[in-house]
Amino acid sequence: MPKNQTSAAQPREKAGAKVVLWLLLGLVVLFGGLYVAAHYVAGDKVPRNTTVSGVRIGGHPQGEAAERLRAGLADRVARDIATTVDGQQVAIDPAQAGLSVDYEASVAEAGGERSWDPVRLWNYFTGGDAFEAEVEVDETAYNAFLAGLDEQYGAVARDGAIRFAGDQIETTRPRAGRALDPSDTLDALEEVFLEESPDAVALEMAEVEPAIDASDVQEALDGFASPAVAAPVTLAFEGSQVKLPPADYTSALTLEPVDGELVPKLDAARLTEVVGGKVTQGAPVDASVALVDGTPQVVPAKPGVTFDAAELEAGFLGVAAAPQGERTLTLSAQVAKPEFTTKDARALRVRERVSTFTTYFPYAEYRNVNIGRAAEIVDGTLLKPGETFSLNDTVGERTEANGFTKGYVINDGILVQDLGGGVSQMATTLFNAMFFAGLEDVEHKPHSFYIDRYPVGREATVAWGAVDLRFRNDTPYGVLIDTSFRSSTPSSSGAVTVTMYSTKYWDITTTTGERYNITQPKTRRIDDLTCHPNEGYGGFDIDVVRYFRPVGENTETREDEVFSTTYIPSDTVVCTNPDAVDE
Repeated sequence: MPKNQTSAAQPREKAGAKVVLWLLLGLVVLFGGLYVAAHYVAGDKVPRNTTVSGVRIGGHPQGEAAERLRAGLADRVARDIATTVDGQQVAIDPAQAGLSVDYEASVAEAGGERSWDPVRLWNYFTGGDAFEAEVEVDETAYNAFLAGLDEQYGAVARDGAIRFAGDQIETTRPRAGRALDPSDTLDALEEVFLEESPDAVALEMAEVEPAIDASDVQEALDGFASPAVAAPVTLAFEGSQVKLPPADYTSALTLEPVDGELVPKLDAARLTEVVGGKVTQGAPVDASVALVDGTPQVVPAKPGVTFDAAELEAGFLGVAAAPQGERTLTLSAQVAKPEFTTKDARALRVRERVSTFTTYFPYAEYRNVNIGRAAEIVDGTLLKPGETFSLNDTVGERTEANGFTKGYVINDGILVQDLGGGVSQMATTLFNAMFFAGLEDVEHKPHSFYIDRYPVGREATVAWGAVDLRFRNDTPYGVLIDTSFRSSTPSSSGAVTVTMYSTKYWDITTTTGERYNITQPKTRRIDDLTCHPNEGYGGFDIDVVRYFRPVGENTETREDEVFSTTYIPSDTVVCTNPDAVDE
């Protein structure tokens, strides 16, 4: 081709290429526009020919489609499901059974969602299938409803069981139950829940085997329960043995269902309590003397046994199931002997009543509380030969925490209120019981002025931290102090009695002299709000003599003992404050 022809053809080819390029660009723009338009037309609408459980929702946005579905299924969701349970007609409320419809999820499953996916756009314009609504199940509500059906129309399976009653075994026979199968029942209800014209659903009860059947019961009887009550279990401590009959320890045993078996369980705390009743766990207990039906008797000492409760727990189930001849559990233990033995207690020779004394008091609730509490604490005190009794040490400080309340006491010759008022009644009664038992007076202080319900010259007062009543058992025998108390009432006096038991060592007599050095009371005018008026009387001196005559094996002689007491006058108290309250 000539050179000039080649040059002419090249511009024509370039022009054609440009036309093709613009044509292609135009097509891209056209189809892109159509694609974008299709996306916006489809939006989140459900494909046009879509139905869900027979309800047409195609061509509508997702929210609107969900509402159309809700309205279309409203009658079906609200109606009862007709069923028969073992032939009995039962109408089931879907809501009570935990059934409902998730409308939004149903629409989304049907394709009602916005997307650039070309398949989604194609389906919207050309597709649309028949879907079933998404059914939700509230498992808690369903299980509760199903349990109600089982209870009403079925029968609960009964597990076999074994329990101990002392040394006897009681068994519960297993029994099969009848119940609806949870999975099959739910499938059947879901299948007809949203059908337009459902038939009645036949629900059949199935047999339910107990978790613990007859073979499980027999296995537990043979393997544990029967051997456990066949013979005692022996606990071997260092130097001693304790035999436990089945009736004692079976209260600590149970057989509990675990993974289809009856498994022995041990109440370790209960077993330790049982063993503790056979031995004195921990520190030993000294012998003592106590009244039994009014007669002093020796309470034997108990050795203390210290053992490891965890060791007892770990080995007991095994030995309880062992055959005869192998039912001994050896425990690492220490046996501690008491310091005061049964032989020591017998040597005290506390055998008979050697003195008793009773005082009476007028009604006042504080006296009932305070005297009664002091008597309770003193009761049962055992004085060994040479020991000294202290009322303050024995009773302790008179506080509310210790069981005492406020009452009248003498302070500076007049009556005031303080905690423990009235305890001096106990002190006076103790003093007189000691006096006639022939014990040694170590410390006693009479009241500052005479109180006419007490024996003149033979009475005592106490005050915590200041004044005490103390006496020593200077006989070769033990002395047991017993108290009894009767409350006062508005119409009757109260009484407190102290009785001492020992072997009689002295025969005590006494004389009381005439009053002398008589003094007259004064009148005191007090302006305090807490003033307590009092009608005064005179003071005096008096002497009381205690005479000792040896009794029984006693070969001692003792001089007469003189108790000289000075009582100050009890002043007349006049309360001058008009607001004073006599509590």
